[in-house]
Amino acid sequence: MEKKTKELMRKSIHISSILIPFLYRYIMKYDKQNSLLILFILAAISITIEYVRLENRSFRKLFYTIFGVMLRRHELYNFSGASFLLTSSIFCVAFFPGDIAFLSMCFLSIGDTFAALVGISFGKRKFTFAKKSLEGAIACFVSTFVFALFYINPVIAFFGALGATFAELLNIPVDDNVRIPVISGLIMILVYIMLPENTEYSGNIIRSIFK
Repeated sequence: MEKKTKELMRKSIHISSILIPFLYRYIMKYDKQNSLLILFILAAISITIEYVRLENRSFRKLFYTIFGVMLRRHELYNFSGASFLLTSSIFCVAFFPGDIAFLSMCFLSIGDTFAALVGISFGKRKFTFAKKSLEGAIACFVSTFVFALFYINPVIAFFGALGATFAELLNIPVDDNVRIPVISGLIMILVYIMLPENTEYSGNIIRSIFK
């Protein structure tokens, strides 16, 4: 299968991961304890399957027959993005306040998908420091920023989207399923604390982490 077609298929499926933050917000009502329990179970199942896939040749062949089209080359002999996504979701739910955890996880699903779809289809101007395009980066920023405007202060939305875009562009050996939500979430927390109207209440966002 052509590389571009394979990546487009992968990203079209990747967008479905937005179910995790939406379930966390609208079904679980930001219930951190029970949400973490569910995510830990899902992550344990995913990591167990990954381990068996990497160690057992017969299971690996079956796994590749079913899911091989969604795997990148480096995922053939390493953990897939799904395990990293579940791990980063656990981190976001455990350490970020509800709204910021929700947005940071959504940024991964939305920003990464739009960056890939636009970058693959229309990307012409490549960055020298990353194998990404300007068009893809703009798509990542615009999609995450517009989405965040429905949920949070525009200033926080702006810098959160900027953080997600920066994280998506970073060419470092950390899976983008981890770096996008974690970096964007940390930036949103920092901006929230620094906003003048939130100065006297900045402790609330820290305390909410430990609820």
